[in-house]
Amino acid sequence: MMRIGVGGDHAGFPLKDTVVNALKSMGHEVIDYGSYDPDPVDFPDITRSVCAGVLSGEVDRAVMVCGTGVGACIAANKIPGIRASVCHDIYSAHQCVEHDDVNVMCVGAQIIGPVLLVELLEGFLKAEFSTDEEFRRRVRKLHEMELHHYSFKPTASE
Repeated sequence: MMRIGVGGDHAGFPLKDTVVNALKSMGHEVIDYGSYDPDPVDFPDITRSVCAGVLSGEVDRAVMVCGTGVGACIAANKIPGIRASVCHDIYSAHQCVEHDDVNVMCVGAQIIGPVLLVELLEGFLKAEFSTDEEFRRRVRKLHEMELHHYSFKPTASE
């Protein structure tokens, strides 16, 4: 059992209850960060709250639901320590954890339906970060990029 944070904006609101109910039926504890109604809300605000839960250890992983998943993913990846991925296929849902140690899965309520959503959640939550050195090395490099993002100066080849 894990503690899973769930959040979504107004565009994700129609699918958020499906996320919460599916997670509970899988035996996970759910912390709901909103939104709690279909009134307009900006996804960066909800994403910030969800990611704070991940970083503080209040939750083990999180799921963000917005219209396409893209906006929430962009917002989440702006926060050091968060690795988010849009997941609309089963392979990506588990591979992003296994290879990239993703801790926030983002989905689009306007893109996927409830049946696929449940399969994505299962894949994401059953997956574990690989112990293979190649994947560990790459995630360490991501961490280094976060630490030094202000001094990053692309070279001519980048």
